[in-house]
Amino acid sequence: MAQDDDTVHYDGPSGGFGSLKGVARIFGKEWATPMALETLARQNKPGGFMCVSCAWTKPEHPHPAEFCENGAKATLWELTTRTCTPAFFEQHSVTELRRWSDYDLEQAGRLTHPMRYDRATDHYVSVSWDEAFSAIGAELRSLDPKSTVFYASGRASLETSYLYALFARLYGHNNLPDSSNMCHETTSVGLKKVTGSPVGTCQLKDFDLCDAIFFFGQNTGTNSPRFLHTLKSAVERGCKIVTFNPVREKGLLEFVDPQNPVQMVTQKPTQISSLYYQVKPGGDIAAIMGMIKHVLAVEDRLMAEQQRHVIDHDFIEQHTQGFEALVEKVRATGWDEIEQESGLSRADLEIAGQIYCDAEKVIGIYGMGVTQHVHGSQTIGMLVNLLLLRGNIGVDGAGISPVRGHSNVQGQRTVGISEKPELVPYDRLRAIFDFEPPSETGVNTVEACEGMIDGSIKAFVGLGGNFVRAIPERDKMEAAWTKMRLTVQIATKLNRSHLVNGEIAYLLPCLGRTEEDMQASGPQVVTMEDSLSMIHGSVGKRKPASEHLLSELAIVAGMAKATLPPRPSAKWDEWVADYSKVRALIEATYPEKFKDFEARKFTPGGFFKGNAARERIWKTQSGKAEFTTPTTLTSMGVPDKPGRYRLITMRSNDQFNTTIYGYSDRLRGIEGTRDVLLMSPREILAAGLSEGQIVGLASDADDGVERRVDGLTVTPFDLPDGCVGAYYPEMNPLIPLWYHDKLSKTPAAKGVPVRIVVADDAP
Repeated sequence: MAQDDDTVHYDGPSGGFGSLKGVARIFGKEWATPMALETLARQNKPGGFMCVSCAWTKPEHPHPAEFCENGAKATLWELTTRTCTPAFFEQHSVTELRRWSDYDLEQAGRLTHPMRYDRATDHYVSVSWDEAFSAIGAELRSLDPKSTVFYASGRASLETSYLYALFARLYGHNNLPDSSNMCHETTSVGLKKVTGSPVGTCQLKDFDLCDAIFFFGQNTGTNSPRFLHTLKSAVERGCKIVTFNPVREKGLLEFVDPQNPVQMVTQKPTQISSLYYQVKPGGDIAAIMGMIKHVLAVEDRLMAEQQRHVIDHDFIEQHTQGFEALVEKVRATGWDEIEQESGLSRADLEIAGQIYCDAEKVIGIYGMGVTQHVHGSQTIGMLVNLLLLRGNIGVDGAGISPVRGHSNVQGQRTVGISEKPELVPYDRLRAIFDFEPPSETGVNTVEACEGMIDGSIKAFVGLGGNFVRAIPERDKMEAAWTKMRLTVQIATKLNRSHLVNGEIAYLLPCLGRTEEDMQASGPQVVTMEDSLSMIHGSVGKRKPASEHLLSELAIVAGMAKATLPPRPSAKWDEWVADYSKVRALIEATYPEKFKDFEARKFTPGGFFKGNAARERIWKTQSGKAEFTTPTTLTSMGVPDKPGRYRLITMRSNDQFNTTIYGYSDRLRGIEGTRDVLLMSPREILAAGLSEGQIVGLASDADDGVERRVDGLTVTPFDLPDGCVGAYYPEMNPLIPLWYHDKLSKTPAAKGVPVRIVVADDAP
């Protein structure tokens, strides 16, 4: 696992003093008050507030500091003393602000007043809440509901998400894309197809019992660092972790626990991964095929020599279908093809396969390195195939565990943010609210973008997020965006999406999760769901950044009241006054998942919403868990060819989603810039390039469309041959809108076909 000294890299472990310094740097930069320390002490604890960053679960018995470096950054970012007031917008036109970087826009501080975009002056101007709601309602009433989109980012609470989805359906549409469309919708579709559940089956206790963990395409050290405590404990009791990732991420190599005094003094890290394989981008299907091929070989040998099985045939016969077809496919696939497509040797895959055979209980982990591929759904199917071979789903200590991104992105789907009416209990909505919900399937993110381009989408309401910056095909999308009639953005800070406006545009500032949400009945509690399907209560205590802020829930209710005709069942004022009444609605709509919701909201460690697949109840079409037979060994959507590279888009250690906290990607050894093109030294030499050379990337999709990003510095980095790496969201202009997972339409940002452009190649 030695690091190539010819590449940029970080010599230290993840965690340790580097993590503490990273938090201290953000604390000073945001001018956070001393009360921020008290807020951090309450983070991710029962009766405290839940982090607005990642969705990793919260333990029943928390650490003294139950936050990670990036979670602390997210909290301090929200608690900044900087404010973005109407005076700021008087000084800066929208056209000028479009030239600012993502980092500089958010450094302007917390939004303080509702604002309207004045096209005549090209400035935002302050308005009252009543004026904003009245104008938004009038515009929405004038439009066909099906020509509007209600988008939700992954941070809004369960209460707000439930009412937002209700607002959309009372208004008349199911156009409810959310941020999972851009990251883990492949899980929701692909996993549901094979297990009957759209989410993972594991709970935190399973990591105390498993014998092996197989990681695919997930960067724990940056995206969910608190998970490292769980992995460290697993390793120390003898669990083996096998990682497949094109990038050697520090968090899955070694970790120093900042809360362990002995480790902090000795600086002796825990080695996290027993084996670390740098699979080709898109090569996971082939890698898993190789492991399954080894499991079948072990089965054949043990039966011939000892008349015993390594495969759990009783489980397969009782609980699955499709096993024989998979076996036929695996036996017919040669090792040469597997090695070619995975970029790994037969010997390495047999070693990994043997660890699987020797482990009684196995957990499969994956992230966006799997979901953001054209055939990501097939990769998920293959990982489930591996687990099903030995009955590793539906028992304690084993299961499939996708690691989700934003703090409540999974929960929003649970309470009705979905474009698919079949996933929502319409019978209960009819009974509770006395209306007929719209039956037509709504649009997801890609379809919403297509509608904006062809003109069929006339309005966009954004509940948080940075939609314009996060989507593919950004240049075409920004041009289309300005042709919409109405754009509404609910936010805490300024970002790029607020600067690309429709004919009429409003920017509505909301409370942050750390802030006290005071309503008529007193201070309010909100809830969210984490990656492991646990529901947690959250209560903010800090003084709001501005007296003019409203909660997300109050803003949604304000827009709904101004848009919809009054109806006795829609008690918007009562719901704003007392969020417990919204939780009662959630329980009435989803009684199996939210029984005794109000009483359990502050359960230490959260309360489990349940998962049928964990109980070996398979809600698939066949009523059984499905073995699937892959149609390809690569999840790439286009073949390789000379001059074509597979681009991996990456997130820095100093960002969360599109939020940029700074320019220090410490865990990769990259400082002071995001304009880099990462390549292996071999590929730099083969391409005739040199370290430090400035180049561009162009789309190499076979559609004749010119897409390009320039100004990237060639930087040697430890990557497999045939691929390059660069930062998200800067590379989004290179991703065609049509380039997405086949089943879920999740943009395939982890395997984008590109070519390198030098000055002499310029058109």
